Amino acid sequence: MLKKGMKLIGIIVCVVLVVGICIVSYFCYQNLHWWEKDMKKLTELGAVEKEVTLPNGNVINYGELPGEGPALLLIHGQMGSWEDYASVMPELHENWHIYAIDIYGHGESTHEEELYYLDTNGNDMIWFIENVIKQKTVVSGHSNGALIAAYIAAYGGEMVKGVVLEDPPIFSTQGENWENSFAYLDTYKPLHDYISSEQTECWPAYYLRHCYWGELFMKDSMPGIANYVQRYSEKHPGEEVKIFFMPSSVTCVFHYVNQYDMMYGEHFYDLTWNNGIRHEQMLSDIEIPCIYLHAKEEVANNGIYLCAASREQAERAVALVGDNCRLIETDDSNHNIHGTHKQIYLDTVNSFLKEGIE
Repeated sequence: MLKKGMKLIGIIVCVVLVVGICIVSYFCYQNLHWWEKDMKKLTELGAVEKEVTLPNGNVINYGELPGEGPALLLIHGQMGSWEDYASVMPELHENWHIYAIDIYGHGESTHEEELYYLDTNGNDMIWFIENVIKQKTVVSGHSNGALIAAYIAAYGGEMVKGVVLEDPPIFSTQGENWENSFAYLDTYKPLHDYISSEQTECWPAYYLRHCYWGELFMKDSMPGIANYVQRYSEKHPGEEVKIFFMPSSVTCVFHYVNQYDMMYGEHFYDLTWNNGIRHEQMLSDIEIPCIYLHAKEEVANNGIYLCAASREQAERAVALVGDNCRLIETDDSNHNIHGTHKQIYLDTVNSFLKEGIE
């Protein structure tokens, strides 16, 4: 009887070990290949990557997923690329003809520092709508891409029929409490310091060693993780840094970084990116239907806002747009709403179909 009991315990332990190994293996595999399934689906649906050269010589790279519905222009955020929307493009494709662009300094679009301004990006995106899309368009932008989307909504004329502002860093990126914001402390200050340094290690390692979220939540672990990343970079020069033991919600910030011009971020650090355009005026000039998607406000114990904009800033932005704008807020502060609150994002974009785009 004892032998049978011991045997049963042994079998249970082996099963638990096998299941545990499978779970860990799957977790690690997902961390290394998180984007592949979405990109494969886009290819199957007929998405193609293209580029267009403007009369001024600038090149805009973009992904296009043809569909039977009206046009939708997607504008990614800092350190991203058009593929950042791969997880939602298949569902959007059911109702929209999608154009997702690389903004200047990102992806395969032109990398020239003189282009890294709000109005330059906005005006060239308006040209893109008028000369490439050539039909009434809804625009959706994420993070600083949402600020570009707001510019397009304000000054893009009759071709722009609606706009989604997905968690823009409104007001802070023109100086309002800037140095106490999460974006400044976690990204732009480390980025500026890295550019100014001798750069003895790769950017991902430097970032992990100095990022604000690491200091708040994993302070003791970050030096070791940064050392691992630096060793990986040295063994795989020029390749994307991959961290098998960390979730894609963390490592996705490195996925497109090899195609990112750090001087783009420098214009946010020194507050020159707005190029004299005031957010208050830009928002007031929007006369088309607008939805502001806001990630819930979260504040650290030391008073630092762990979000792109406070609730007060979001409400102020909506009030400036006026009756044409409504506010939708998520239940957490995750900045990447289209990735972490997929259905909310899809429902928001698709709500413009009821506006009768013609």
